[in-house]
Amino acid sequence: MTATIPQLFRSIVRDYPDHAAQYSKNSRGAFVPVSFSELYREVSVFASGLHDLGVRRSDHLGLIADNRKEWLVADLASISLGAMDVPRGRDSMPQEIAFILNYAECRLVFVENREMAEKVLSVVHELPSMKIMVVLDQEFDPSELEKIPRGLKLHTYGDVMERGAKAIKKDPEFLEQEIDKGDIDDVVTIIFTSGTTGEPKGVMLTNRSYLHQVKGVKKIVDIQPGDIWLSVLPVWHSFERVIQYVAIGTVSALAYSKPIGKIMLQDFQAVQPQWMGSVPRIWEAVKTGIYRNVASKPVVSRVLFHFFVWVGGVYATMRNMFLGRMPRFEYRNRLLDKLISLVPLILLFPFKQLGNVLVFSAIKKKLGGRFRAGVSGGGSLPAAVDSFFQAAGVCLLNGYGLTETGPVVAVRNYFRPVPLTLDVFPETEIRIVDDEGRDVPPNTRGVVLARGPQNMKGYYKREDLTRRIVDEEGWLNTGDLGVWTRDGEFDIRGRAKDTIVLFGGENIEPGPIEAKLRESIYIEQAMVVGQDRKFLGVLIVPDAKEVEHYIKANHVPYITREDMLELPDVWELFNSEIQELISGKNGFKHFERIYRFALIPRSFEIGRELSAKQEVKRHVIAELYEEEIDKLFR
Repeated sequence: MTATIPQLFRSIVRDYPDHAAQYSKNSRGAFVPVSFSELYREVSVFASGLHDLGVRRSDHLGLIADNRKEWLVADLASISLGAMDVPRGRDSMPQEIAFILNYAECRLVFVENREMAEKVLSVVHELPSMKIMVVLDQEFDPSELEKIPRGLKLHTYGDVMERGAKAIKKDPEFLEQEIDKGDIDDVVTIIFTSGTTGEPKGVMLTNRSYLHQVKGVKKIVDIQPGDIWLSVLPVWHSFERVIQYVAIGTVSALAYSKPIGKIMLQDFQAVQPQWMGSVPRIWEAVKTGIYRNVASKPVVSRVLFHFFVWVGGVYATMRNMFLGRMPRFEYRNRLLDKLISLVPLILLFPFKQLGNVLVFSAIKKKLGGRFRAGVSGGGSLPAAVDSFFQAAGVCLLNGYGLTETGPVVAVRNYFRPVPLTLDVFPETEIRIVDDEGRDVPPNTRGVVLARGPQNMKGYYKREDLTRRIVDEEGWLNTGDLGVWTRDGEFDIRGRAKDTIVLFGGENIEPGPIEAKLRESIYIEQAMVVGQDRKFLGVLIVPDAKEVEHYIKANHVPYITREDMLELPDVWELFNSEIQELISGKNGFKHFERIYRFALIPRSFEIGRELSAKQEVKRHVIAELYEEEIDKLFR
């Protein structure tokens, strides 16, 4: 029986030594495989090197890097020694890094490359605990750094490996013994998350949390030994972190890529993955890219595309009705669904097959040809995106959770997917309660509570904050609003703390409005505002390329991209888009309509206006654009 992630890793290596564990690019940009046995040897040597540098059980090790093969080596080596890593991404600000590393009292810090080394060195005077820095980039040359402060030792990846090789010769069984000492309730990581809500909090996650998720995924997602995951999300983030361990536990491989359209699509072709962990924004971008490409095609091609997308959508709905997979927030007669859907299914089948050949096969080919499903977390998958890929025959599994819940507490079941809903994760409990803490019936909105082995041990050094979010019975208040179906699935309907209360007392969830606005090809990002106001406004980040294409097509003169956002034609374009999307016919109430908007000329950035999950950081945006927001309500 395995009680820790390192023990799980070791057992997989013994049973599947020659299966690929990682694919990373060499200097020529070609993916090179690393087997499980090769990865284990590298982890063993690296861990021995870290021990030689003084790393001991319960130490805190900073890990400032994005997804790359050395990240997993450093992580597995650290937790094999009983240490816990404190991860963060390359987009972190220096002061954020200083706060986290200092608060966690990290003695040793891994950094990805020269850039990150310089960023950490810029705040080294605020890090009295830090004594050692290890640079993971194997191409790094120490002479690239101008000055290393006295008392700080700098080591390259190669240095640590050399030390480890010598140490292993002296004591070949050392790491095996260290791995055996591990306990299921050992903390393996402290992930600091401010997310969209402010003050950083250190979430302590244990072996129990991760092993529970690895075990549960096998029951609801059909991952086979030898499958490949395209790794594109920041690996320090809780969702991508658990995917790393799921890949190990299911004997599948990680191929390291980036969430940049051109690079990601090239890598889909190169490695032909079966799976990808992602955030909704990635699939929104893929959908937008497809529609943008279609818009440049001849009229006949455009008409055929939209016709077959319509056919695919109707066919998918009829198929779900026939199979009993339509979400039942209210009463539905399953037998009647079968009878209603049978004839349309038969009539649409040949058109659906033709659409597969003429349209959808090209989309699947773009995803490498072997793609089985995208697991989307870090936010609700917009209904329009979900429906489009369902029409195209591309499976997306919406996931749900928080860093505090490990993160996974719900995932749409691969074997029986019900669109627009989530299935409770195996051996996990979910409650949806009203303001008085009473369980609500189906189709009634309430706050989602979660309880399970994956929940955090607590916030590091903040028992007071832990008690605010986790009650005496172990129920963790997610702060999210959810709704049950009659069959036990549920849907997320926004954040309780994001609720906007208008001057007249109307409660509005901004998430669905923002998701609907992002369906426009002209809108890159949107944030609804209006707390304590008489009506709603919205900050809009335009898609500059699409707007430029629009004004050129309409022969509107302009000088620069900045100038074009001042054009009356452009303002009329956005006004018409807003009124068309946020309307009664799309299910929005009169008080949910947008009456004023502001155009923001620069894209929101991760680490500034956006969290690592690419969610808008409302409190930050409210401060940055305070003047623009005030103008909306004058």
